[in-house]
Amino acid sequence: MVTFELGETQAMVRDAARDFARRRIAPGAAERDAREEFPAALMKELAAQGLSGVLIPAEHGGAGLDLVSYALAMMEVAGACASTAVTMAVTNLCAGVIWRSGNEEQRRRWLPPLVGGTYVAGAFALSEPGAGSDAASLRCRARRDGDHYVVEGQKQWITSGDVADVMILFARTAEGDTGAKGISAFVVEKGTPGVKVGKPEDKTGLRASHTCAVLFEGARIPAWNRLGADGDGFGIAMQGLAVGRVGIAAQAIGIARAALAEAVVYSKQRKQFGQELRGFQAVQMMLADARTEIEAAELLALRAAWAFDRGRPHNREAAIAKLFATEAANRACHACLQVHGGYGYIRDFAVERHLRDVKVTTIYEGTSEVQRLIIARDVVASLRDQA
Repeated sequence: MVTFELGETQAMVRDAARDFARRRIAPGAAERDAREEFPAALMKELAAQGLSGVLIPAEHGGAGLDLVSYALAMMEVAGACASTAVTMAVTNLCAGVIWRSGNEEQRRRWLPPLVGGTYVAGAFALSEPGAGSDAASLRCRARRDGDHYVVEGQKQWITSGDVADVMILFARTAEGDTGAKGISAFVVEKGTPGVKVGKPEDKTGLRASHTCAVLFEGARIPAWNRLGADGDGFGIAMQGLAVGRVGIAAQAIGIARAALAEAVVYSKQRKQFGQELRGFQAVQMMLADARTEIEAAELLALRAAWAFDRGRPHNREAAIAKLFATEAANRACHACLQVHGGYGYIRDFAVERHLRDVKVTTIYEGTSEVQRLIIARDVVASLRDQA
């Protein structure tokens, strides 16, 4: 049975993340968004707080905590600055992949600098121009050449691609179109010859998080950098994304909570027809619906994290949490901007940034449509087992 009472450590992590987010992250969020300024200094501070490797054991430089703690911290960071939160999310994703799929030497080499702040960020290079939701159709190839792999191809939508010190690359190592079975995973270090990074995309939201195309032109990656066995890459990617989806659900929740807080404050300050906005039933309904959906999303995200922490099946739970949380957060942010009226549409008010930032949560780390496919397959399988 799921318990809804946080442990002492979990509550401490949440409170510490909230304090840090309010003091250090929130004050410059709007300016970083306007300037498209990557939060490099903040990432080092996050690492010092233990938030770049929340699940990584202490002997490898991490905090050694659970996924519930990570989700709670992500909600707080995202409420302050969603761009910083997604950089934190992908760095944790990369660290988790190395921890779960790397050997002990690889863990010792890459985890301490990644989670300790020596490296500013990690990147996860799965998507391609023609392979987004259908990740098994990727075309980037890695050909074995002695003690190296030679990589040719392009990756697209890579968060932190221009600043990451390590990148988890997924490339096809089998000959021909072998689908998911022919993909392998590699760690690519910054400065590797033959790796070219495009300029950051001009995005609607998350503008302080850089998203880039990455081109591989004869890049030579040491065979030692391969994670797991040849052909294990697709499974490694899917395992990482299942955990990462809990983080994105938490990110969406944090953004929506921040938008709701802005709307509540504004509804007290703004007067129309002789009374405060909060006195109008129409406004009350919007705030109530937003609060209800946000709290439901929190429970779903924490349930998925709870299942992971106990070694229970969690793919379905993570998909449900991401689907509901991200779509509910979009609805909540839309309603909160509506409460602001015309003022919500200008950048003097943070709710405008929250609405821009939240949209992509229904797209990355598996679109809402992909989450529905995962959930539907589980529903059908469950009905088949009952028949």
